[in-house]
Amino acid sequence: MADKKDPLLIKRYASRRLYNTETSDYVTLEDIAGFIREGRDVQIVDLKSGDDLTRQYLLQIIAEHEGRGENVLPLNVLTDLVRSYTTDIQSVVPQFLAQSFEMFRDSQEKMIQGFGVGGALPGMEAMQAQQEAFLKAMTGGMAGNWSAPVRDDDPAEETRDKEDLGEIKKQLAELQDKLSKLK
Repeated sequence: MADKKDPLLIKRYASRRLYNTETSDYVTLEDIAGFIREGRDVQIVDLKSGDDLTRQYLLQIIAEHEGRGENVLPLNVLTDLVRSYTTDIQSVVPQFLAQSFEMFRDSQEKMIQGFGVGGALPGMEAMQAQQEAFLKAMTGGMAGNWSAPVRDDDPAEETRDKEDLGEIKKQLAELQDKLSKLK
């Protein structure tokens, strides 16, 4: 049996069936999702061409869950993802998402330990604010403009932008300090 640290190799046959090379049996997308939930990385390759199909199948798993009403991704996030494919900011989005999920994984245990009876995770608002600050810093403030139009004729807008920039810099410095303490 392969080392559990190595990705589980799944081969896709021409019939589109998925074959688990460790257990020598066929698996479904739900089986693959289960492996991932258990902490296992997977790699899905086309048997004939050798092409890596992992991304395509992971997106399909997400789409199926979203289609069943298991909404994890808010509509505005999905909309912004679609927009990111048509803008110059496209190169920043993968880095932002990877770092956001890394921050989430790093702090997940702390949040679970502090889970309150009220149904909200303590610190969630702070983490969301840090993510927004990071995105604004990475995109020069463009990301905030994707979801709603900006009015250029608002004189208070410039003042708010300067205040927001100061707050973003402060939050980013706090985030960097927290991250350096985690290492």
